[in-house]
Amino acid sequence: MKLDIVAFGAHPDDVELGCGGTLAKEISFGKKVGVVDLTHGELGTRGSAEIRDMEAKASAKIIGLEVRENLGFRDGFFVNDEKHQLEVIKMIRKYRPEIVLCNAIDDRHIDHGKGSKLVSDACFLSGLRRIESTLDGENQEPWRPKLVYHYIQWKNIEPDFVVDVTGFIDIKMKAVMAYSSQFYDPKSNEPITPITSKNFLDSILYRSQDLGRLINVENAEGFTVERYLAVNSLGDLI
Repeated sequence: MKLDIVAFGAHPDDVELGCGGTLAKEISFGKKVGVVDLTHGELGTRGSAEIRDMEAKASAKIIGLEVRENLGFRDGFFVNDEKHQLEVIKMIRKYRPEIVLCNAIDDRHIDHGKGSKLVSDACFLSGLRRIESTLDGENQEPWRPKLVYHYIQWKNIEPDFVVDVTGFIDIKMKAVMAYSSQFYDPKSNEPITPITSKNFLDSILYRSQDLGRLINVENAEGFTVERYLAVNSLGDLI
């Protein structure tokens, strides 16, 4: 199956938090979108790998994803080496996306920066025909995505561009809250973490509102780039 966009996340819920609104909007345009999680988030303070898997499936339905896969890398301990790169390459060659979205280049959680670099490197390597990969016993053809963008996570990194997600913020918030084990729940007796506070939950919305304010819309999500953005004309900008 060829997809238009594949979003990678170090953990289940990274993609929803970083670019859930953008994915929902692109799907509304008829784009085929998938998500690949690198780990099951098994080191998380709350919930479990099994719970996170169920939550990820529920979130995928809310957003309207074509597919969602998990590479099963070790949470906290995966590295950017040949073994891990090849597994990501297999996903890129399997789905042949035009656009890849990946973790923030620098963030509070060490897996986010690692995941960002790992996926970015794999996107380049996936286009080299002398790198061989097989999936389900069949040789894969090389494929390099046209564009690689990084969504913004915990840190308030200055975006290189923003996407108007007005009208899709409710889908994003429902997808985020599908991870009920991870976020604000006043009835929970599990340990408090930086992402379980009401303030963090509220910050998802007020960040989108602030980025939207800066471009004169209601809500927006920000991204950083690895190379210059290009437009055909000045009228392409909103």
